[in-house]
Amino acid sequence: MAENVGKIKIQYFRSKIATPVKHKLVVKGLGFTRLNQIVEREDTPSIRGMVNTVPHLVRIVE
Repeated sequence: MAENVGKIKIQYFRSKIATPVKHKLVVKGLGFTRLNQIVEREDTPSIRGMVNTVPHLVRIVE
């Protein structure tokens, strides 16, 4: 798993329908297009901050 160093897997598990516009933009900025999608992003402070902004919509997958 040496190639996974510095990466983080995030799952979009709850709908953004009744959330504020800023939360919808964060979900879109993380690269999600559909529910239950898993994306892999660089593990940077900015990505961590985006995940911490919408913890009720996304989760970190091991």
